[in-house]
Amino acid sequence: MTNHPPHSAFGRFPDTRLRRTRMQGWCRDLVAEHSLTPADLIWPVFIQEGTATESPVASMPGVSRITLDNLVKSAKSANKLGIKTMALFPLIKEELKSPYGDEALFPENLVCRAIREIKNAVPDMGVIADVALDPYTSHGQDGVVENGHIMNDLTIEILCKQALVQAQAGCDIVAPSDMMDGRIGAIRNALESEKHSDTLILAYSAKYASSLYGPFRDAVDSARLLGKADKRTYQMNPANSDEAMREIALDIAEGADMVMVKPGIAYLDIVQRAASSFPVPVFAYQVSGEYAMIKAAAQNGWIDGDAVMMESLLSFKRAGARAILTYAALDVAKQLNG
Repeated sequence: MTNHPPHSAFGRFPDTRLRRTRMQGWCRDLVAEHSLTPADLIWPVFIQEGTATESPVASMPGVSRITLDNLVKSAKSANKLGIKTMALFPLIKEELKSPYGDEALFPENLVCRAIREIKNAVPDMGVIADVALDPYTSHGQDGVVENGHIMNDLTIEILCKQALVQAQAGCDIVAPSDMMDGRIGAIRNALESEKHSDTLILAYSAKYASSLYGPFRDAVDSARLLGKADKRTYQMNPANSDEAMREIALDIAEGADMVMVKPGIAYLDIVQRAASSFPVPVFAYQVSGEYAMIKAAAQNGWIDGDAVMMESLLSFKRAGARAILTYAALDVAKQLNG
């Protein structure tokens, strides 16, 4: 934090009028402390099997699951708008789900094919692959369940294999979002051992057990399977902030290249503490519930949706986020490009 002199050193009214720099648009832009660009945005995309098909996600207005042919078109459009990174989240067919999430380890699974399609069509588009089992498990949890208990170490063994098949498919960043203890170090060691030293790790370090994930779970069909169960034994307690700093510190020590705070708008204090405390890029996720609330309010005419979305994302930058995952990335990039 910068140590400023006492307020009296800055002058008094009327000699000092802070409104002077706000009077004209060009001056407001000139002295703005933070800005938002398309390159700051990471676009999360839901993918599904099939051809030339889009399936709207009812709880996320404007968001659809798309097939790989449409994914390639979308990647090209996003790249032209200045969006440099996409994150992939799959809808897995029911018959491919299993207690151990075996489909996650198949080199020809939906995500691995999507990675190759994007990198072939748009080589300079960064691709992030989610490392977690919830889209693949028949119970909807991020890890292996035995006797009602999430098995941390056994889950890590599977996550390492999942990260490797994603790296082999050509993804640029693997993003463990599972919140198992010790998985960053294990994944880094696995990547190094298989000569994937250049593959980045984006650690979901401060991922809270939030009530704002509902629409996402609808999109990947894990809500139905999860039922009344929750993820509080491994995702963070929303009451805690010091614990988030410990989580982030551990992940950095284990080899994370950047860290994630999730959700975003309700956890800007965590974003700011992390950005001020650690020498790695801090990302924030405007999660599905945050996105859906803005969209729903806009559809009802209660707010100016575009303005509120822009204000929300700018607040992430103000708090210290280097990049923001948002489902509104395309629309926001269009606005930023005029």
